[in-house]
Amino acid sequence: MRRRGPSALFCLLTLGGLPTPVPAAGAAPSVQYFPAPIANAPFSAAVRVGDMLYLSGQIGIGADGTLPRDFADQVRQAMGNVGEVLKQAGASFDDVVKCTVMLADMARWEDFNQIYLGYFKHGHLPARSALGTSGLARGAQLEIECWAYRPVAARAR
Repeated sequence: MRRRGPSALFCLLTLGGLPTPVPAAGAAPSVQYFPAPIANAPFSAAVRVGDMLYLSGQIGIGADGTLPRDFADQVRQAMGNVGEVLKQAGASFDDVVKCTVMLADMARWEDFNQIYLGYFKHGHLPARSALGTSGLARGAQLEIECWAYRPVAARAR
């Protein structure tokens, strides 16, 4: 099979569709890994590359390892988990620029939005994608992952 043009990923990268940190001339961006709160987890809670912070998906599981049955409680716990990872990395919800939300039941989209909006300033909402899924880790009803932009100069303050 013959390709007729550049791949979609190539187009996104070259046209600026995905943010990429710009290191100082001749320097590679620094990379920092933030450990997951779960022992032996096969992922980091977040990874900072230069000024960008990439958070792993968070479900509504509490510090005690339990997952609330109630959807709203899971949303609040998941958003709280996102907040804790942001704090650990020296950032906050004000720094979030992109979120991806996975819902086990898309009929809960409006319910999710009502709670989600309370974590961001009016007029300062991150870009977002939401999708339905046939299953999430540990039987969770939602998972949310976020990207945050926090320049090095802002972290030094």
